[in-house]
Amino acid sequence: MLVDSEPIHVRLESELLTELGWPLTPEEVAVRFLGRTEAEMLLEIEERIPDLPNGWDASFGEKARAAFEAELHPVAGILEALDQITIPTCVASSGTHEKMRLTLSLTGLYERFEGRIFSADDVERGKPAPDLFLHAAKRMGAEPAACIVVEDSPFGVQAAHAAGMRVFAYFGGIMPAERLRNADVVFDDMRALPGLLARE
Repeated sequence: MLVDSEPIHVRLESELLTELGWPLTPEEVAVRFLGRTEAEMLLEIEERIPDLPNGWDASFGEKARAAFEAELHPVAGILEALDQITIPTCVASSGTHEKMRLTLSLTGLYERFEGRIFSADDVERGKPAPDLFLHAAKRMGAEPAACIVVEDSPFGVQAAHAAGMRVFAYFGGIMPAERLRNADVVFDDMRALPGLLARE
């Protein structure tokens, strides 16, 4: 939820998978893959489309990078929110470290979190397992029960609860609010986040 990469990513994935013979709308891609690791997504695609052309994933990566460089922005209101949040923060994402370095650097956010960026690549199991959030809490020196996770996917909400953490679900992106209803708090404006955290 720091950068508005999901709409770009699911659009490109929808176009690519449709070309490869698995027609999915961007909304269907979001529901199926948002919040999961890249490895899990690739495995499902390879199982669904057995005759993938050589280099298809590298080609997709190149297209995604070009689109990010042209279109990527911070999530609306996140800069104002971060300026007001005084408690310790970190990033715990299903994305790879390479992807996060790219997207956070393109939007000027990497320096804000450098040294506090954790990837599903760092743990055995990605979301919806709790491993990533528990790993991030341990590295931050925080008790899981004292942590609040800000998420935008059902898999992330499930992972946060499995870790024993409260979760605030942001539905200002592409995920419908009803799919995030299991979160402790659901909100649609990042500018509201500092106030929501202050009430905890």
